[in-house]
Amino acid sequence: MLIAGVDEAGRGALIGPLVVASVILPPFPELKVDFVDSKIIGHKKRESLFLSIKTLALAYSVVAVSPKMIDKVNILEATLFGMRKVIKKLRLTPNVVLIDGNKVPKIEGVPVGCLVKGDSLIPEISAASIVAKVVRDRLMLKYHNKYPDYSFDLHKGYGTSLHYQEIMKNGILDEHRKSFNLTRQGVLF
Repeated sequence: MLIAGVDEAGRGALIGPLVVASVILPPFPELKVDFVDSKIIGHKKRESLFLSIKTLALAYSVVAVSPKMIDKVNILEATLFGMRKVIKKLRLTPNVVLIDGNKVPKIEGVPVGCLVKGDSLIPEISAASIVAKVVRDRLMLKYHNKYPDYSFDLHKGYGTSLHYQEIMKNGILDEHRKSFNLTRQGVLF
């Protein structure tokens, strides 16, 4: 049975794309042992697992949903759009799609299920979590090189105190999600 795991990275970020990934792993349990939720492992381990996943996966795909689309349709609809698109991009058709979270997109011809905390329970979702996180982090490093005054290498675009300070000091970029609350303590930047 081919299981496609799906997860995303950057849903709560203030800037940049939402990255959605899907992974189909071989049905051999020994290949899945090291995969865990991408948020609880360090950068170096994620990068190493990313390379392993790319080598071991029967198929994987990645989709980046732009900040403009997120602003146009809202983050939930953008996430569901990315999930549908990432499944369609797989070179293999899965027997079932398992998604981290509590919302599922309609995907014709394939049963779709969801599981809260699925990234720490289902190896295919865990692998997708790692792929999405690594791809998004790499994109944020490109943002950092383009906009070094925003420290994207440190906060990866999430709403940290540092990021809000940098928005106040340097302004809102085109890549910021305008539909997100880019304010801090009632102050509009």
